[in-house]
Amino acid sequence: MIYTLTLNPAIDLFIETKEMKENHVNRTEKYDIQANGKGINVSFILKRLGIKNIATGVGGGFTLDYIQQELTNNNIENFFVKTAGITRINVFTHVIEKDCEYKLVNPGPNANLADQEQLLKYFDKLKEDDIVSLSGSFSSGISPNILTKLAQLIAKKGASFVIDTSYPEVLDVLKYQPLLIKPNQEEIKKWFGIKQELSLKDTIKLATNLVQHGAQNVLLSLGENGAAFITRDEVYYGNAPKIDALNTAGAGDTMLGTFIGGMVNGLDIKANLQKSIAAGSDTTQSMWITDFKNVPELEKQVKVEKLTTI
Repeated sequence: MIYTLTLNPAIDLFIETKEMKENHVNRTEKYDIQANGKGINVSFILKRLGIKNIATGVGGGFTLDYIQQELTNNNIENFFVKTAGITRINVFTHVIEKDCEYKLVNPGPNANLADQEQLLKYFDKLKEDDIVSLSGSFSSGISPNILTKLAQLIAKKGASFVIDTSYPEVLDVLKYQPLLIKPNQEEIKKWFGIKQELSLKDTIKLATNLVQHGAQNVLLSLGENGAAFITRDEVYYGNAPKIDALNTAGAGDTMLGTFIGGMVNGLDIKANLQKSIAAGSDTTQSMWITDFKNVPELEKQVKVEKLTTI
């Protein structure tokens, strides 16, 4: 079984408006409300690929009720520890006049130690071949050190850990040999204390460092430059297709969910990376995550190559 884990879920409000003026009533062209959170997005992607999964996490209030109902409506089993606070609402506004996007992201509710212990206890049920895929930021009260607790528990059960979060404490869990880590370019620079701009080659070198220190695989998101996949023996790179970006939220989650799905279904690395990049790009040009209808056409633009020298 695949378990997605979202420690700071959200309802995302996506707005499209012609202009954005100060101290003015800005009328919108359209809007959309979505159950969100990075792990929740991965759950929806896996479901659209026909892969059964369970969405887990922490949250509270009427907003979490909405998220759980949306998951249930889509036949995605879910378990969330209820906190005292209210799950956040984020706002993403696309301004047509400037062709830009404003992102307003709120903090989540406080999850106390009892909430966290209840969540960890839930994962006592893990079995070999299970996968726990953790994505996104953590709600207030949750220390990044929970990554180590989860890694220890998952390793003890013989299950696999997938990590997509920006906290530098990710480096602390490499010794537990997580199945997959998905940093982006800025995250990996931050982990290694690098501030200057890096070339594609140098960024991939940093990713190989993660593998050398224990990660089994690294899926490196490079934004408009595509993505790379690094194993202990091989490095692959794929470019991104040319698209008109509409909404960047969920693109990385789409790529990760698609790649996990490909791993589960036994897709070879090149085909999996190609499909994952195309799927993430389609989400970027959509109001929400891809439905995979446009993915085959986008795949034609993605060329994946095995790099012989780094």
